[in-house]
Amino acid sequence: MSTAPLRAGLIGYGLAGATFHAPLISTTPGLCLSTVVTANPDRRRQVAHDHPDAEVVDTADALMSRADDLDLLVVATPNRSHVALARAGLQAGIPVVVDKPLAATAAEGQALIDLAAARRVPLTVFQNRRWDSDYRTARRLAADGALGDILRLESRYERWRPTPRTGWRERDDPQEAGGLLYDLGSHLIDQALHLLGPVTEVYAEMDRRRPGARVDDDAFVALHHAGGARSHLWMSAVAAEPGPRLRLLGNRAAYTVFGLDGQEDALRAGRLPGGPDWGREPAERWGRLTTDGTSEAVPSDPGAYPDFYAGVVAMLRDGAPPPVDPRDSVAGLTVLEAARRSAAERRVVPLPDDPAR
Repeated sequence: MSTAPLRAGLIGYGLAGATFHAPLISTTPGLCLSTVVTANPDRRRQVAHDHPDAEVVDTADALMSRADDLDLLVVATPNRSHVALARAGLQAGIPVVVDKPLAATAAEGQALIDLAAARRVPLTVFQNRRWDSDYRTARRLAADGALGDILRLESRYERWRPTPRTGWRERDDPQEAGGLLYDLGSHLIDQALHLLGPVTEVYAEMDRRRPGARVDDDAFVALHHAGGARSHLWMSAVAAEPGPRLRLLGNRAAYTVFGLDGQEDALRAGRLPGGPDWGREPAERWGRLTTDGTSEAVPSDPGAYPDFYAGVVAMLRDGAPPPVDPRDSVAGLTVLEAARRSAAERRVVPLPDDPAR
């Protein structure tokens, strides 16, 4: 078996490609960033500065024409192009990573899974927030039984951006899959399903609060899980004071944490993953475990975004399961679609116990 690094081709060098995927790929043992697709002159110069060993090409077609020179294709483009680019990669026989959301609809996502199975080509989805410090800690406490039976997950991604920005995420064309529900809700719903399992009922509220907003910028989603627990999920661009990032309530104890995982800020600041301190939260940002009125700080598990691409290497080298099962993402898309329907029709939308499996 060859020990040469696996060659990754990255389509897109905007926020997702430049801030998340490229640094993680380039610092993952056994993986190298060989080619980047971007036609933007400024971004081409940035690639040359950040990753001088990577070749830059203008179009996805130019990348696909050299499929034999790639071991992995990473799609980090606007949502509307995810399906077409992932399909092209799978048809060319290249294993594919797609940034979340996998697709705009569950049906499109399932079609990609079916194609991957038919072609026997691996497919996975970059649901990086599974490796956030707060979520990893909450999941550990739940698994250890420290909270008892889980009754409710409360989870938030809230921001203060009172003026709409330009760009595709602010467009109301359904093919763009823009708005906060698909942007931040894709993370929140994935975490809820990953932690608490399938959903049987969905209720949602979606609003456009900012003057001139064309897509949802303030939303709430309530999920009833088949196991009996509930999830209450908030996403907002108009939260001048955010609530707790995460609160997990059990019949024995509760875990509460404020503030966002620090890995994104570190990556935005140009720090590269690696070293013993990567992903570690300072003690003043640790969450608290409360039992019978007594509260104590709980050391946070380190955030671990590098584990995603380490899992991709294991998938390609050793035949390990994908770090994110794409069927999980289809289940999340099913919930997202139900949430939109719930908000539009102002009703609870029932779902099968496990719509994606």
